[in-house]
Amino acid sequence: MAITAAHARQARPLRITELDALRGFALLGILLVNALMMAGPYGLGAVADPDASVFDRTVEGLVQTFVVGKFYLLFSFLFGYSFTLQLESAERDGARAVPRQLRRTLGLFALGSLHAVLLYVGDILVTYALLGLILIAARNCSPRAARRAALIVHGCAGALLLLLGALFLLMPDAEAAALDAELAADFPALVAAYHGDAVSVVRANLSELPDVLLSTLLMGGFVLAAFLVGVDCGKRRLLTGTGAGTGTGAEGHRAGTEDHRARLRRICLLGALVGLPGSLFMALAAGGPLGPRWMMLGQAVGTLTAPALTAAYVCGMLLFLRSARGRRASALLAPAGRMALTNYLSQSLVMALVFTAYGLALYDRLGPAVVVLGVFVLYAAQLALSTWLMARYRYGPVEWLLRTVTLARLPHARSRPDAKAR
Repeated sequence: MAITAAHARQARPLRITELDALRGFALLGILLVNALMMAGPYGLGAVADPDASVFDRTVEGLVQTFVVGKFYLLFSFLFGYSFTLQLESAERDGARAVPRQLRRTLGLFALGSLHAVLLYVGDILVTYALLGLILIAARNCSPRAARRAALIVHGCAGALLLLLGALFLLMPDAEAAALDAELAADFPALVAAYHGDAVSVVRANLSELPDVLLSTLLMGGFVLAAFLVGVDCGKRRLLTGTGAGTGTGAEGHRAGTEDHRARLRRICLLGALVGLPGSLFMALAAGGPLGPRWMMLGQAVGTLTAPALTAAYVCGMLLFLRSARGRRASALLAPAGRMALTNYLSQSLVMALVFTAYGLALYDRLGPAVVVLGVFVLYAAQLALSTWLMARYRYGPVEWLLRTVTLARLPHARSRPDAKAR
């Protein structure tokens, strides 16, 4: 007997709240990095600001150590995980998955292109759209194949970065300092452009695109590896707990749950032990006391070890979210994660209004400590607004637009009784 469309909609599984909460958590890390990058030419870059105070340098060093390179991997992992859920959704709906995903990819590419040109040149959506084509091609791969491919891609990308780092390390100090001086020589023109008018802001973003594209090529392998790890975990449903149990009955379930928690604790500890030293080295090499020729090697080591710290964050958050206090935090983070794309783009809009000639034009006028304080204020506002919106609507504004493109029809926007759980 054929299942009716209404029955199919009722049979949809509930949303994975922990997945949404992880997205909400990742938004804070993305915002910290992007805000410092948008605040001025020295933000988290290879050239240290000679006028920065010790406090500002400490704040920037903390962000370098604990945030840079970790949260975009977390978002990428979640992107890959969600990809497997979208494939299942298409199968439930009796729709062809490939056309759906191609339309979604086109929508992401369009949003990302506008985002990069108009708001923030460091956009990640275009990269997600292009690399997402590889996921579509590999949609039928097994979890084991996805895991192996992730290791190979990460290893190759890491080897390339280490090679570049070694070459920079062989460079004389004077030559490395000259490269930094050459980069810094372009900063006054960039500051003037962001202090000018709307046209000069767009021109400045366009002028920065070639360097950003080169960086994207270097870092794209790590994004793809995180995608594939997400696909591996998504196909095994590791965030639903269905693969954690061993044995049958209540006793087997309890044993499986405890084994799962022990595994999460081990990964959290090992990830921190591997990831933190690499991240600290990256922070010391990025405009720190080691000197400019160490910058590329620090970037390579930090990027290679970042997945370990990202895994520690994921496992630590999962352990926390499954506690009594964590469930309350999840109720705050999950709505923001449900509309992560809207929040991501609105973050850039607010920062463009603050830092560029679109609004206050405070580019290169605020120190890292003040910027980070503003980040927490903006993030708190987004959490509150997301909770309000998700209590009334099924999707954020940009999510609704992207879903319209993906499905090639208008989706229902109003929240249903089960919308909080979905």
